[in-house]
Amino acid sequence: MPHSTHQTASPRRPFHPGERLGLHHLPTAAADLILLGDLTGRYAAGSYSKLASDGRTLVLRADCQGAAEHGHRITAAIACHIARAGGTVDELTRLLLHPDHEGGRHTRNIALRSGQSRALAYIGRVWASASSAVSNTTTLESRHHTCEVLAALRDRIETTPWRGERGRTALRVLRAHLNFAETAGGPLHHASERQTAEEAGISRTTLRVVYETVLKPRGWLRRLRVGHGREGSSWYLSEGSADRHSIPAPQSRFRTTQYPPDPALEEWPTPETAVTADIDSTVIGRLMGHDAFAHHGLGSAALLIIGALHAHAAQTVGELVGSSSVSRATVYRTLRRLADHGLVLHSGETWALAPRALEGFGDRPLWAAAEELTELAQGWDAVAKRHGTVGVASRRKAVHAAERAAYREALERLSEHRSKAVVIVRDGRQVPVPAPRPDEIPAAWQAPDGCFIDPVTGRAAPDWRIATDGRLILITPADQRSYDELAAAHAEALSEWESAA
Repeated sequence: MPHSTHQTASPRRPFHPGERLGLHHLPTAAADLILLGDLTGRYAAGSYSKLASDGRTLVLRADCQGAAEHGHRITAAIACHIARAGGTVDELTRLLLHPDHEGGRHTRNIALRSGQSRALAYIGRVWASASSAVSNTTTLESRHHTCEVLAALRDRIETTPWRGERGRTALRVLRAHLNFAETAGGPLHHASERQTAEEAGISRTTLRVVYETVLKPRGWLRRLRVGHGREGSSWYLSEGSADRHSIPAPQSRFRTTQYPPDPALEEWPTPETAVTADIDSTVIGRLMGHDAFAHHGLGSAALLIIGALHAHAAQTVGELVGSSSVSRATVYRTLRRLADHGLVLHSGETWALAPRALEGFGDRPLWAAAEELTELAQGWDAVAKRHGTVGVASRRKAVHAAERAAYREALERLSEHRSKAVVIVRDGRQVPVPAPRPDEIPAAWQAPDGCFIDPVTGRAAPDWRIATDGRLILITPADQRSYDELAAAHAEALSEWESAA
């Protein structure tokens, strides 16, 4: 309607699509998306283009593919808005199938093309995905809210007991994802398995085991999209369920002092470990990628003890057992190992980090005798050298770089439909002979006018032509038809197909 500065007796209020369905809490952006569609092109990014086979350039998709992808993104966004407002799938269906709502054009096209039942099934799948996403995510209203969510998540990680070797490895992986989330500015982030393994300082095989047995089942991580090519996987970081971490330890039928192990963490919980922990995960995030904390080095138990002592100095062994969630025997063994490197100091019954310990240097206490001290470590590199783990991280990165190169080469070969090369042995040497593609025509078989030269007779074959993409085309009398004849044949074939269907 034209804009007017004069007020009328009964001003007309703009229509809100949620009023008819009782959804008064739909934001203005959601109402505009339902009524007018994606006017700003927010959901069109990446819909009409895709990554080429070289992994660096973009190629355009067909118009129908781009429009379908764009329409699906709009539909999914509307479903998330309705689910967040407390709506139902029936209300979403009425909004999408309304003839005046531009946001439901994609769903109505499906109904016209494939039938009403297909459209309703599509709406059901989109609604199920949107409901799951809304129930497991948090709406971030501002940058300050994002910082609060990540800080709360970090506190939850630091107060959760990570018992057992697998639990301590899960903490390293989760801390690596928290680093990625803090860099991305929210719980939604992108990371590949190799990138996470390098950040956490573990192998890729161990990373996958921790994903499937600890972090995913307990709700800490959700993989939204699997990575492909140069793009890493999309992850969402969330707080784990409280009841899943505080697993009760019932006594066995023989009433012994031991408890059955946790199948996920492969540990034996004991009454001495506390329900909550208290560590500084920031220190763990900085040190876990170093060679000194590799599998055969100081290990993950040393990381948790250092993190616990950094959070609260001067703790006894009993207090460290509760704050670090490490068993008493492992605490004693790890403290002796750290003391040998001059990283912790023992005063009476308490233990504390040595000055400049986080920098990797141990200072000689003034009150200690020379014969009571072992050789102090002069940096984390010296610690790794003493344990024989120097170069573990660099070798892991080199292996990952070679795997990435081989993976990209395989993707390029797959995109070009290449077959594997044939390897022959000649004079004791392996010579790879690449198999030619069926559509790759050697230069000797091509005539200047585009005709195909028979390699057997050496003459031009009149029935064959070479297309612009290098493929062979067999010319038959049936192909010598005009455009009208081809259109009529297509219409006849389409009619036969529909009648048969």
